[in-house]
Amino acid sequence: MAEELVKLTANEAAAAIARGAISAEDYTRACLERIEAIDGEIKAFAHLDREHALAQARKLDERRLEGHPLGPLHGIPVAIKDIIDTADYPTELGSPLAAGRRTRHDATVVAKLRAAGAVIIGKTVTTEFAYFHPGPTRNPHDHAHTPGGSSSGSAAAVAAHMVPLALGSQTNGSVIRPAAFCGVFAIKPTHGLVSRAGVLALSRKLDHIGAFARSLDDLALILEVIAGHDPADPDTEPFAAPDFRALAHEPPPLPPRFAFVRTPMWDKADGETKAAFEELASALGGAIEDVDLPQSFAEAWEIHRTIMRPTWRTILRLTSRSASRAKRCASSLRTAAACRRSIISPRSPRRRAMRQASPRSSMPTMPSSRRRRPALRPKGSARPAIRCSAPCGL
Repeated sequence: MAEELVKLTANEAAAAIARGAISAEDYTRACLERIEAIDGEIKAFAHLDREHALAQARKLDERRLEGHPLGPLHGIPVAIKDIIDTADYPTELGSPLAAGRRTRHDATVVAKLRAAGAVIIGKTVTTEFAYFHPGPTRNPHDHAHTPGGSSSGSAAAVAAHMVPLALGSQTNGSVIRPAAFCGVFAIKPTHGLVSRAGVLALSRKLDHIGAFARSLDDLALILEVIAGHDPADPDTEPFAAPDFRALAHEPPPLPPRFAFVRTPMWDKADGETKAAFEELASALGGAIEDVDLPQSFAEAWEIHRTIMRPTWRTILRLTSRSASRAKRCASSLRTAAACRRSIISPRSPRRRAMRQASPRSSMPTMPSSRRRRPALRPKGSARPAIRCSAPCGL
């Protein structure tokens, strides 16, 4: 049964859950069993909480039984790249510098997924800070090969039937590359279509949130949920998103035309890769034509990195500083807690002496109506600065 469930597309599973043929808990459990069976080799997930995922699914089943309206992703497990904030899982950015990092709020896209009924099943592996240093994820089709990055875990999890849907991000091919390497459908939406609020920022001009699925209809389904204006992302626009599922089934308004562009990197491709592209071009016949780019396009890769580097350096500097401060603050808090325990522990000599000198019954308290209230701050006066007393200075 579990093997059959994990092969369902998101649209198929959502329809089956809505009509009561399967439960959200059964479907989530099947995905978790699949993850537990094969992720030890593939290493697509960075954070997984089985009981928490099942608890989300049970709550969704209860809502269906109580007659509440169902969202388009009701009961569908979705994996989230580990640079996208989640209130209930760590977001460690694929780096030891951010180990243990947690946020209080979901990223906008995660909040939209929850509102649509999705089960946030876990966080997937990313390259460090979604940049170049790879994570441990392997290609599910051949463990000796790379799954592509930086959204490596999301692409591998969908390709291996661990989840039907996953979120990733792209600044430099990080959605379309792993999708191609792992053989799944993916979309890198138009800039400004999907909010990036609550997501690690590498470049405002280049960052995009994308999605992975095993069918085009599933991509349209999740895109309908996550697309749209968000005041927290100034690059999103206040316009209604189109009906992507209907669009996916419409015939193109004009016959599609394709360009075969052999970039300056063409010589670096393997012979098998070149042969595959040539075969595709041949199959497309008259719908495709060769296009030679001007020599100036050879500089595109270096220009792209130039745009990314300043933000990357800032992120690395701030993250390193925050990690160092967090460690100092944690050390200070542990010391303070130990000191406090030694002072107020019921067994401590100091506490016993305080009890003997001042029994609880004789400790005076001010009636609530007579408690002194803080003086009101005059309108327009400066608010006093409040800082943590720990030596880290946070």
